Amino acid sequence: MRMKRIAYILLFPLLLVSCGTRSGYFKMGGRFLHMNQGELYVYSPDGGINGLDTIKIEAGRFSYEKPCSKPSTLIVIFPNFSTQPIFAESGEAVEVKADASHLKEMEVEGTKDNELMTKFRKQIASASPPEELKYAIQFINDHPESVVSTYLLNRYLVQTESPDYKQAAKLLPILMKEQPDNVILGRLQRQLNELGTLTVGGKLPKFSAKDVKGKAVNNATLQGKSVVIINAWANWSYESLDIQRALNDAVKAGKIAALGICIDANPKEIRQSLERDGIDFPNVCDGKLLNTPLLKTFGLTTIPDNIVIRNGKVTERNITANTIRQRYGTD
Repeated sequence: MRMKRIAYILLFPLLLVSCGTRSGYFKMGGRFLHMNQGELYVYSPDGGINGLDTIKIEAGRFSYEKPCSKPSTLIVIFPNFSTQPIFAESGEAVEVKADASHLKEMEVEGTKDNELMTKFRKQIASASPPEELKYAIQFINDHPESVVSTYLLNRYLVQTESPDYKQAAKLLPILMKEQPDNVILGRLQRQLNELGTLTVGGKLPKFSAKDVKGKAVNNATLQGKSVVIINAWANWSYESLDIQRALNDAVKAGKIAALGICIDANPKEIRQSLERDGIDFPNVCDGKLLNTPLLKTFGLTTIPDNIVIRNGKVTERNITANTIRQRYGTD
């Protein structure tokens, strides 16, 4: 009996390791071909982590562990600025395998949702944009119970340069029926309802606010340029920061006018951050987070998000930093 107890004591730590990670934590590790050393960045659009974390790659391998009390989506940013989602669960661990030159075929093993996303990644690896959209819609219909479907609906139908709000509104109830406790779906529903306030083709509404320097910002501030881009951003979102920098270059070049709306909680820190980065165009930060009134005024619903206004009318939504650089000659 004593020998059995000793054997159990010796075996118990091994079982903890083999089960993946500690309860209340999520761990991911892995290896990359053609990337011996470097850094990855990771953030969570649904609050799974605060701010932006750094993941070190050494000898082609990495390991990252974070507290995790509830499921969340992590967005990993690679050195080439492409992104891929990882779905975190408490007490789980995943293994990532990827070739740095073919990140669209990245494999993530360890949980059902990450393995479903891997399958989808491989399906779209050589697909055209219209085919990707088709596959995304099919996936959502086939797997309404999966958080991957929540990510894909947002990625392909809402937060895209050519959103399809009608299709998103059609699919959303199907997901909500299978995932009644998913707060992200509830947020998406509210966002889709609010998008009706300013859609493509709508006129720039009248607005008035103060920027982080205390100066008045209104419709007159944006006059004088045929193109105006209004960008919702946050310090923890690399994508939105990249858009801010691209906008700043285009403004300095005299190509456009721009307005930033930051959802961070501390206006003083944001003012210092803007000064440090040399961002000169007006930015509003009132500390009200996603309850900032200007977000609803402009139909902006998440981070990153933006609208393009030409001659007083909204013509596009959610253009990328690369699109801004290519279109307005800031490369």
